[in-house]
Amino acid sequence: MAILLCLCAGAQTFDSSGNGLLNGTYYFREVIWVVGDGAGDLSEGISLYGNISFDGNGHYTLSNSQAFVASQMGSSLQGFSGTGTYSIAASGFGFLSPLTTSGGPIYGLVSNGIFVASSTSSAYNDLFIAAQLPSPAPTNSFFNGSYTMMEVDFSAGTPAGTIGAQFQLNPNGSGTIGSVNITGYLCPNGCGTLTQTNTGVKYLFSNGGANVNFQGSATSSLIFGQKYFYFSPDGNFVFGGDPQAFDMFVGVRSPATAPNFGGLYYQAGVYQDDSELTVTGVGDLNTYYGSFNVNGGNILADERLLSLFNTGPFHYSYYDTYSLNANGSYDDATNHYVFGNGGAIRIGVGTSTSLGINVAAKAPSFTPSGVYIYPTGVVNAASSAPFTAGVAPGEFISIYGSNLAPSIKSDSSFPTQVNGVQVLINGNAVPVYVVSPGQISALVPFLLPSNIAAIQVINNGVASNTVTEYVNLTAPGVFTVPSGGIGYAAALHADSSLVTPSNPAQIGETVAVYLSGLGTVSPTIPDGTPGPTGTLSLATNTITALIGGISAPVSFSGLAPQLVGLYQINVQIPSGLAAGDAFLDVSGPDFYSSQALISIQ
Repeated sequence: MAILLCLCAGAQTFDSSGNGLLNGTYYFREVIWVVGDGAGDLSEGISLYGNISFDGNGHYTLSNSQAFVASQMGSSLQGFSGTGTYSIAASGFGFLSPLTTSGGPIYGLVSNGIFVASSTSSAYNDLFIAAQLPSPAPTNSFFNGSYTMMEVDFSAGTPAGTIGAQFQLNPNGSGTIGSVNITGYLCPNGCGTLTQTNTGVKYLFSNGGANVNFQGSATSSLIFGQKYFYFSPDGNFVFGGDPQAFDMFVGVRSPATAPNFGGLYYQAGVYQDDSELTVTGVGDLNTYYGSFNVNGGNILADERLLSLFNTGPFHYSYYDTYSLNANGSYDDATNHYVFGNGGAIRIGVGTSTSLGINVAAKAPSFTPSGVYIYPTGVVNAASSAPFTAGVAPGEFISIYGSNLAPSIKSDSSFPTQVNGVQVLINGNAVPVYVVSPGQISALVPFLLPSNIAAIQVINNGVASNTVTEYVNLTAPGVFTVPSGGIGYAAALHADSSLVTPSNPAQIGETVAVYLSGLGTVSPTIPDGTPGPTGTLSLATNTITALIGGISAPVSFSGLAPQLVGLYQINVQIPSGLAAGDAFLDVSGPDFYSSQALISIQ
């Protein structure tokens, strides 16, 4: 509850200049999964769906909506309506007030008429999807072509009964789909692959949505019964679920060309980790929202995640790679992904013991004017984790934009003005290291009385737009070689030589790793001054590390002596590691970072 109150207090000053990005009538579906015990069993499930109308000015109205609620006390289906508020920043990131008293504020991101979100920051496991209602309202002819569909179903209420599935639909535009071959997973039998063929599938549109009926039963089928389908205006994206169950599906119309997968994406999803199910009987339910950057086969991502086995929501930043298959899809360790609309939409389904779905939409583009900070352009200077990761006290940040400074200039004394340029955070000038027309490096103050950081640049008297970021306790990011958050950690041996593949770390050795974003320190020091060398300034938050998934003892975490804006952790290389490159993971109480590599002898 403390986390919920903290975010709501900060939300009072959150940027709402993007409220117009949500404007008009949308179809929505929100499913809330309330975990009732340590095994991952549900104590309650809630499905909400129908119409939500946004006025473009921060107010919404629910209409023609239904709520299905089931718990140990029974189940009920009833209509509901209501009003609420929302705040969306210029980036498209923001939140809705709860649709129901059984939920919390819904945090997410909007792009091109699609809003993907979750209440994980409010300590509720849910997934919310909305898409603008096409105009005119679709009829049977709207639904035609080839669609790839993905579904997760938690209606059984237990991890062992969770279903994940993928299938193709080929509607003919006249109410007929025909045969549907479904492939999926059900985990009591070791999460093996199951198949199902559903014949004679029909659909019928009403009030702009499609009603699709699948044959089968709850005891023998992956997918069965009635499903409501909702569509994006161009018909390339579809989502929905059962009106009286706790499932969610997403789908995309198969594109005619290979996907263009690159740039920034906004995402939300749900998955259940059943890898320990056959051993301990426990399934770990996770829901999340966030963003990721794609460039040249690399992915840098941030997720705001709520897991059964954590005391509250936390940020998870990570690095991954991808390679497209011949058919334009791709796979990672736990998911299969396909694209719609030329790469503008990506959906994913969990495989084997990770059952869930993911939906991601390409972020909107921005048109700079004057002195301008990109709404998504404030990131950790070490890790480059996407903007949804927020900031932490004392963090070294990079601010990207246009016309931010007259020219490139740096000052290693970290003054509050360089080349006539200032950075204001919550109205106060902060230490600046480098300024240039497209990028500024600055420090977040150690003392931030607000849960929101409002960031603005003043270029020789001309003010930029203001970009708001949530403030975390920590936001650890490891500096890398080369810089940018992808590559080898900036780690030093005891002789101050760099740890590299040709000069790897030894088992049992302690190395010094340089970071940003470990949060407050004690004793405190003035912003922009070097870390002390006498009485060391220690991180007040507990910082831990893993190397190659093995716990690595941290003997020191705090400000790097004699350096400005840098933190340092001293980490011992644990036994049990294989020779080669391993991920160096660093975490605080509310953030887990898995991006940098370290070479091991």
